Amino acid sequence: MASHGGVVGTFTVDPRSRAAKRRVRGESATGWAFVSPSVVIILGLSVVPVLWSLLFSFQVNDLVSPSQWVGLANYKALLKDPTFGSAVSHTLVYTALYVPLSVVAGLAIAIALDRTIALIGLYRTLVFVPFVVSAAAQGVLFSFVLDPEFGVANSLLHKVGLPAQGFFSDPGQALYLLVAISLWSGTGFCVIVYLAGLQGVSSELVEAARIDGAGRWGVLRHVTLPALTPVTVFLLLFQTINALQVFDLVFVTTKGGPLGSTTVIVYFIWEKAFKTFTAGYSAAAAYTLAIALLVIGVALQVYRRRVAAR
Repeated sequence: MASHGGVVGTFTVDPRSRAAKRRVRGESATGWAFVSPSVVIILGLSVVPVLWSLLFSFQVNDLVSPSQWVGLANYKALLKDPTFGSAVSHTLVYTALYVPLSVVAGLAIAIALDRTIALIGLYRTLVFVPFVVSAAAQGVLFSFVLDPEFGVANSLLHKVGLPAQGFFSDPGQALYLLVAISLWSGTGFCVIVYLAGLQGVSSELVEAARIDGAGRWGVLRHVTLPALTPVTVFLLLFQTINALQVFDLVFVTTKGGPLGSTTVIVYFIWEKAFKTFTAGYSAAAAYTLAIALLVIGVALQVYRRRVAAR
């Protein structure tokens, strides 16, 4: 009750309101009890290591001796390191070949499979199967196939009268073979994503374009490709991130060789951290890669928004 004529009353609290508040607090506590193990795992396995490695990048640290703070010295040393420059160059070549080829090949195969024919489900499955094979398994498989002495590939070349190839032991071939293996496995993902995107292309627009006299190429250029722009931008970003982080295939097949011709950035980071035990230097290289990935991701997102605004 409110005060009237100098008489001060007391406010009464609805028992139902108190019960509702207790129920909300109880539900909140129960929710946090279920979520807290996941939160601890996420913090322990992602957030804490990220911050810890960031501190490492400003230190000289061999994982054994006490660390020494050196500021930006590790980053400055990276700019002068020819091995790191070669790793960046190899990674860029790999990315420049793998990303557009996988996206274009995925689009072409998706268009070819976007029809109703006998066994179409089997064809789509066969295209996607290599993608689910681990990179380690791919590396082991192709290491046997492309073995210069006992591999099937050189045996077939010999039968058709062609000279034997060095494959992974040839510095001029190794990196391009890694691109080819990655295309064999990674194109299937692009195919599946494009097939899903093709289901969203307006059939009315396609039919209208055909009525206006557009042929197959005209429909593809003026209707299908513009409708698939968001899908294409996503695939470019996804494939670029994967390409810049390639490691397991290199580790299983070439281990950065021969003569460092397949040393990519992530393999360089691993080598510095676990072979030469220069953890601070390795962390600086890792954060350089992270910044590059961030810039690429932001640039592609800005491009996608500008295209969508048009």
